[in-house]
Amino acid sequence: MASGYITRLNENVKREHVRYNNRYGIAIAADLYLAKDLDETKKHPALIVGAPYGGVKEQGPCVYANELAQRGFVVLTFDQVYMGESGGEPRNISSPELFAESFSAAVDYLGVKVPTVDREKIGVIGICGSGGFALSAASVDPRIKAVATSVMYDITGARTMFGMPAEVIAQQKKELAEKRWTDFAYGQPELHPNYPELPFETAANLPETDPLTNEWNRFYATKRGHHVNACCGFTATSMLAMMQFSALQYIREISPRPILFITGDKAHSRAFSEKAFEMASEPKELYIVEDAEHIDLYDRTDRIPFDKLEGFFKEHLK
Repeated sequence: MASGYITRLNENVKREHVRYNNRYGIAIAADLYLAKDLDETKKHPALIVGAPYGGVKEQGPCVYANELAQRGFVVLTFDQVYMGESGGEPRNISSPELFAESFSAAVDYLGVKVPTVDREKIGVIGICGSGGFALSAASVDPRIKAVATSVMYDITGARTMFGMPAEVIAQQKKELAEKRWTDFAYGQPELHPNYPELPFETAANLPETDPLTNEWNRFYATKRGHHVNACCGFTATSMLAMMQFSALQYIREISPRPILFITGDKAHSRAFSEKAFEMASEPKELYIVEDAEHIDLYDRTDRIPFDKLEGFFKEHLK
């Protein structure tokens, strides 16, 4: 399991911090993971790992990269634009278009700047909210040869998934649209911290809230997964963008490239994976991890099915 803040590297893995721009000119901060004994005179398959929605590359992606680099992949993790160490002002803006673009920008970088990468063998892994954005990117970017999602969330489809009544949606739009006037007058968007700057030692120290908030807090608000760059979530009006974008609209066009949907049997997000699986065309697979809640598949190395991921990508990135 990750020990919080950033995963301790395996002694056989090296990590290099890199920066590059997306096609909008916004700088993206990323980490490149390679096995120390990787033959760098040859070309190898590469994987891009996206963080949970509102998270950074040190939360979850580093756990996946640390393990998968040991299995022969070149792995890139990144901070979304407006988040973490990446560029973009004002901070903590959420944009489904730009978040999907970040996966293609990573493909740009790997295919041009990393000589050990075979640009015809690039796959992506989207954790939580990145799952929806990874699928959106793959639907328009055929350079992505295979896609895996882990406990995916389709942030753009949350209101329909949770069955929000039309009048509630209309009221939310009205309130957020009017908040734009407030933000404009104030000179910056409203942003409230989701998590404390300093983490709780353990989940036992957390205040009791509703079950879903309790779960998020067990990861983000404790030393298990807390990171100073991921305390604030997103600006309030960011949700307007999610209401006018459909990440899965063209999911069928990913075919004949394969998709692997991984979720936990106890994951509160399981329905998102099941719905996306139904929408996708073959080849596709839904893989259920036993005794795993949503956050378990962020960092629990005894739950994340690395053998399954390795087999999937080695088969489809031949």
